[in-house]
Amino acid sequence: MRVAQTGVQILFGFLLTVAFTPKFSQISATDRTIYVVTVVLGAATTGALVGPVSFHRLVTGHRIKPQTVTWASRLTLVGIVMLLATVASSLLLILRIALPDSVVPWIVAGVVLWLALCWFGLPVWARHRYERRE
Repeated sequence: MRVAQTGVQILFGFLLTVAFTPKFSQISATDRTIYVVTVVLGAATTGALVGPVSFHRLVTGHRIKPQTVTWASRLTLVGIVMLLATVASSLLLILRIALPDSVVPWIVAGVVLWLALCWFGLPVWARHRYERRE
């Protein structure tokens, strides 16, 4: 959780600076749209991943631990899904500028597939594989 929080905050910080670089005015309308979507995703992802911290702080001592754990888990899962979208969007933007357009979708799709496998596929497989059968 801490790694995801820190990672999205660093990524979001870098994204915020892009608009102030000299070359930003030279990017295409499509790239500008991708940039705006990426910044909004970064902000929303930050909210979802920091949400459990503030939730916990605001309800501590009110004897609602099961509900706190449930909501924190939901926010974290939403945040990780949004982080995947933010990373994909960031990668799309960067690679569209750095590489020929024909290879970009393939690279982005491969990275998204890899992240989805690491972040979701493996945990679901492990839960299914090692869960106690009663």
